[in-house]
Amino acid sequence: MSDLPEREALDELLAIVREFDLDSLVVRAGESTYELVARSDAPAVAAPAALAPAPAAPVATAPLASANAKKVVAPIIGVFYSAPSPGAEPFVNVGDRVAVGQVLCILEAMKLMNEITSDHAGVVRRVLPENGALVSLGEEMFWIEP
Repeated sequence: MSDLPEREALDELLAIVREFDLDSLVVRAGESTYELVARSDAPAVAAPAALAPAPAAPVATAPLASANAKKVVAPIIGVFYSAPSPGAEPFVNVGDRVAVGQVLCILEAMKLMNEITSDHAGVVRRVLPENGALVSLGEEMFWIEP
């Protein structure tokens, strides 16, 4: 989808953000990704992730992955934990170098703690879910660049 979404579609998405009191909403349409972020000091406004807003704009856009970034996706539905226990240091942070097989996070599903390991060696460029967030099957969790 190379065109910006229609205004009606954006209005519907903004209504969802407001109705469910969401902090943010990420929508993927074909090859495009749009992130709507609500701020308490300003009304929620939509902008495509490919466009950088002015510093004072009420929308924050997510950086786009580079062409060589490897994406680690959730192999199951579960609650994302960035550390082995509450108060512990995260398994990885943005900027950390990781090896194949290194633990990146834990996904809790049906009271089972599943360690998610890296299939790629490289540098962590982005950690997408917030600690404690529910992630869906196939949802992007990490971007790793060789």
